Amino acid sequence: MTILEQIAYFKGRRDEVPNQQLAKELARNKDTAGIKQIAENVGNGNKNIRSDCLKVLYEIGYIDPTLIADHASVFLKLLRSKDNRMVWGAMIGLALIADLRSQEIWACIDDVLQVTKNGTVITKVWGLRALAKVGGSDPVYKQKIFPFLIEQISICIPRDVPTHSESILCAMDKENKAELVAVLDSRRSELTPAQMVRLKKVLKQLDRF
Repeated sequence: MTILEQIAYFKGRRDEVPNQQLAKELARNKDTAGIKQIAENVGNGNKNIRSDCLKVLYEIGYIDPTLIADHASVFLKLLRSKDNRMVWGAMIGLALIADLRSQEIWACIDDVLQVTKNGTVITKVWGLRALAKVGGSDPVYKQKIFPFLIEQISICIPRDVPTHSESILCAMDKENKAELVAVLDSRRSELTPAQMVRLKKVLKQLDRF
C-alpha cells in the first residue's frame, strides 16, 4: 500500500482518524519522501484526496513543524483557493511554520493579510498567529504587520479578544506593548468574567516587556 492509499478517502472512511494516524506515522519515521507525496497531492484533482492530504500535512505540523516547512509554497498557493476548507487548512499550516519560513511568507504577505481579514473564523484565528510570528521575526515585517494585528483586535467580536491577544504575544516588544494594552483596556467592558480571566493573563505576560 502506498502512502497516498492510506488516507481516509482510499479507505472508504469519512472520519479523520486514518489521516491522523498517517500523520503520526510519517512524523515518527521522519518520512520526508512520504510527506512530499502527500504535499504533491494537495493539488490533486479529486476534492476529497486533496482535502485529506492537507489534513495529513498540518497534522504532521502539529507534531513537528520542521517536517512540513519545505512545503510552505503549497500552503501559500492554497490561500487563493475558492474552497474555504483548503484556505483555512493552509492557514493552519502556515501558522505552524511561520517562524521557520518567515521570509517566504513575507514574500506573499499581502495575500496573507487579505485572506486573514476576509476569511472564516478559523482562517482569521490561524492567520493572526501566522502574521504575528512573521512580524516577530523582523522589525521591518513588524512595521507593516503590527497595525493590522491591532486593528483586528479592536474590531473582532468580544469572545475573540482574548484568543487573538494570546496569538499575537510573539510580536510584542517594549515599543509596541502600550498600543495593545490601550486597545485591550478599551474592550474590557465587553468581556464576560471568564474572558477577562484570560485577558488578565495576557496583560500579565505583557509586563515582562
